[in-house]
Amino acid sequence: MRLVSHKILIIGISTMLTACSVGPDFVTPDAPEVASFTTTPVDTSDDLKLVPQEHIPERWWTIFGSGEIEQLVTRGLEASPTLAAARSRLIAQIESYEAEHGSFWYPEISADISSTRQSTSGAAFGSSTGFDYTVHNASINVGYSITPFGAGQRFLEASEAQVEFEAIQLEATRQTLAANIVTGAFTEASLREQLAASRSIIEDESELLSLIEKQYEIGVIPRAELLAQQAAVAESRTRIPALEKALAASRNALAALLGIFPEQIATLPQVSLDALSMPERIPVTLPSTLTQRRPDIRAAQSLLHQASANIGVATANLYPSIGLTASVGKESTKFSDLFSDGTSVWGVAAGITQPLFEGGSLRARKRSAEATYDEVAALYRQSVIDAFVDVADSMTALQLDSRQYALQKDAERLTRERRELINEQYKQGAASYLALLDAQRQHQQARIALIEARVMLLNDTAILLHSLGGGWDGVVVYEQEDQAESS
Repeated sequence: MRLVSHKILIIGISTMLTACSVGPDFVTPDAPEVASFTTTPVDTSDDLKLVPQEHIPERWWTIFGSGEIEQLVTRGLEASPTLAAARSRLIAQIESYEAEHGSFWYPEISADISSTRQSTSGAAFGSSTGFDYTVHNASINVGYSITPFGAGQRFLEASEAQVEFEAIQLEATRQTLAANIVTGAFTEASLREQLAASRSIIEDESELLSLIEKQYEIGVIPRAELLAQQAAVAESRTRIPALEKALAASRNALAALLGIFPEQIATLPQVSLDALSMPERIPVTLPSTLTQRRPDIRAAQSLLHQASANIGVATANLYPSIGLTASVGKESTKFSDLFSDGTSVWGVAAGITQPLFEGGSLRARKRSAEATYDEVAALYRQSVIDAFVDVADSMTALQLDSRQYALQKDAERLTRERRELINEQYKQGAASYLALLDAQRQHQQARIALIEARVMLLNDTAILLHSLGGGWDGVVVYEQEDQAESS
């Protein structure tokens, strides 16, 4: 056995399939005539710019500058059962197309060797005495069907469109898997960061609690302030189990995306939120090219192509088809004389089949195919609209969340400075405990909110790049390794 590697390029349907065929020739729908994705220009923060006309890299997740993200996505693309299932569906469709292609373009040739023992009454020969005899036959038979109006060609066209659909579905599955892994890793990093921040806050509050306990022991503060700080520490501790639960669920979900079991979570690299780079420039596909870059739109286009070809099949079935058969062989009553001179037999036959009356079924099937095409065309238009809405929503979310992140950074900085200032004042007796407690809570909320705002912005970026079609350029390249026996 040896490994054979090959590539299948799905670029379009060959014109050879549609030559001299009845029914409509498929034409790729025009891109929508819109100049932008949103009604108003998207204005992000100064640290983040959307750049049109730039090519989105195929491995778009590398723009976050995280080696751990790259490892996770690579592992998922290699081991995901969901992706493996999509790949197998494509292979099955390719093999089905190859079988249909071979039966259409090439004649069916078979060899036959048979022996028949017969008995006759002799009446056919004017004799009252019957006799028995054996006939030995060896022949080669050839059959070929011709569809001069293109029924076979249109059928193959529809089959190839189905191959293209499955190939694009494979790419769509790949892009969606990558996006889910990236956003899942961001969520996990955020929860881990929130957990660390919460524990740090508890440490700070516990340290302050120790100071308050000493002050209470010497009678400097009332018991009410001691109880208030103890309650603040207890309240902060209640957040830990919920965060730990969410973190465990997030890692389990990420393991499922990578095609591993929960007990293998320890093998996953951990993504650090601080180590992630927020890209300053995000490439944005032009509206005029989105229909060629989104796998879901291209998949809907393939279904539209298939529906168009099915109209051709239904139309061609209204016209004649031609069948050709031929056979050549040997026939003898003695097997030893089967290949001797004078035992040759042959036959040639040709027939034309023209439907005359089918109870209206053939024309009804044609009308049904036309109605199906109209349905698929409407669904295609809706998929284009949904795609533009998806991009518009992603761009708007990125715009607003980038502003929110910038504001949250300022809020966290100000609350941190206020907390540090009041903490020093409290130690010196220049600030009340209530002022310190208020400053602590404000800073605690601001720290957690900043982490959430940062991961939201990272998720928005990943979702936008995915909604723009990822790094797919509209040509499906499918690589397959199979095994073939070497002679």
